[in-house]
Amino acid sequence: MAHRNVLLIVVDQWRADCMPYLGTPHLQTPNLDRLCRMGVTFRNHVTTAVPCGPARASLHTGLYLMNHRQVQNWIPLDHRHATLPKEARALGHDPALVGYTTTAPDPRSTSPRDPRLTTMGDVMEGWRPVGDFGPGHDHYFGWLAQLGFEVPPVREDIWLPEGVDAVPGATDRPSRIPAEFSDSAFFTDKALAYLKGRDGKPFFLHLGYYRPHPPFVASAPYHAMYRPEDMPKPVRAETAEAEATQHPLLDYYLKTSKQSSFFRRGEGLSAELDEAKVAQMRATYYGMMSEVDDCLGEVFAFLDETDAWKDTLVIFTSDHGEQLGDHHLLGKIAYFDQSFRIPLVIHDPDAHDTRGLVVDAFTESVDLMPTMVSWLGGEAPNAVDGRSLLPLVHGDTPHDWRDALHYEFDFRSVHPGDPEAALGLSMDECTLMVLQDAEFKYVHFTALPPLLFDLRADPNQFTNLAGNPAYMAVEQVYAQRALSWRMRHADRTLTHYRTTPDGLEIRKPSIR
Repeated sequence: MAHRNVLLIVVDQWRADCMPYLGTPHLQTPNLDRLCRMGVTFRNHVTTAVPCGPARASLHTGLYLMNHRQVQNWIPLDHRHATLPKEARALGHDPALVGYTTTAPDPRSTSPRDPRLTTMGDVMEGWRPVGDFGPGHDHYFGWLAQLGFEVPPVREDIWLPEGVDAVPGATDRPSRIPAEFSDSAFFTDKALAYLKGRDGKPFFLHLGYYRPHPPFVASAPYHAMYRPEDMPKPVRAETAEAEATQHPLLDYYLKTSKQSSFFRRGEGLSAELDEAKVAQMRATYYGMMSEVDDCLGEVFAFLDETDAWKDTLVIFTSDHGEQLGDHHLLGKIAYFDQSFRIPLVIHDPDAHDTRGLVVDAFTESVDLMPTMVSWLGGEAPNAVDGRSLLPLVHGDTPHDWRDALHYEFDFRSVHPGDPEAALGLSMDECTLMVLQDAEFKYVHFTALPPLLFDLRADPNQFTNLAGNPAYMAVEQVYAQRALSWRMRHADRTLTHYRTTPDGLEIRKPSIR
């Protein structure tokens, strides 16, 4: 190859079970389907943290939440960590970003008056922003104004239907913003401007899309592309009250999470959405996905026209999932699969014999940073928790590959109310971690009761077996595995160095 390009596509809040290539009924994503046929699709892929900021920190650093410690959106990222853009620069690339990373800078490396410390999260250092959607979405709204679109006094009201003053929940009305002015169109426009501006020079582009993130309102014609009656039914107990008996944290969220966090001017609790409103919300969610897919078609057309597929590693993934009414929840919270399982598709032009392959091995978002670094000819730092996926992309699963999925959630004061006071916890006790394989899912809390689910008998995770005498041995085994996992992945930034009479020696571990 004359050179190597990277196109990293990161959508927001796209569930893993919304992949037509893996069998999702009704959803239409022909361009994503094409990428699946050209590359490798991963069936068991998770983000290792939620919400957005922690998820993206794990993706960009290759570190688990317990190591990078950006545990919520507004918490700064330690500047000492290696990141994807830093590693790309070290390998001679100038990584560009369309979208956002939700990253606040380390206050020890800047001034307390740095404006980036007044927002929930800015762009991670090392990226060259070429289409920023950061705090306040200023660049997007400025783009609209420049194109002559009249932005309303409350700018975010562009995502309300025209002439409607209040949307108390799911709606079948289109957003007042035409599709050609949507945020998805903005990202696509900026991406193509960057790619065409390279004029044949190598590129490294993070292409982010905000959708299908809430608010759940789609531009025409996508708002009416799917019928609510065709949507899959929510996976949930008969009532939110019945659901809440499973665990104190779930009880807290069901009693406090509000629709206003997901719908413009929404009213009431998320748990109060009836089945009809959930169906409408899902139809809109599908519509936003199809809009993103149409935008990807424009980007893929550029790769076709320039014959860039042969030089470009293309990755499609999401930062996290979305409950979408399952277990009576909205958003990305708690410990359910819907929040953590996400899509992953990789097109490697060097992998000629695995086109269309579906991989069942357990993969995690921390694997993407070392994958891209490896593909560019580099080596990920020893501290990185993930492993390159290139062997799997080429059809080879290493014998020492992980035997379970691992993910974490820090729930300190992020949703309405105060979980610390409500649950009687200190801030640093508001944490959980999950170890999940094909048989069982174990959820360990720092200071709350654990959960154990038999995934063969209870795939939707309604029956907690923790504390059940018949499963005490299983619970103990999974608790020990979880502890061993944490010990194995304790920070090892310098643990492979040692001093000797002949000077510094570097020892590489045999297993990551």
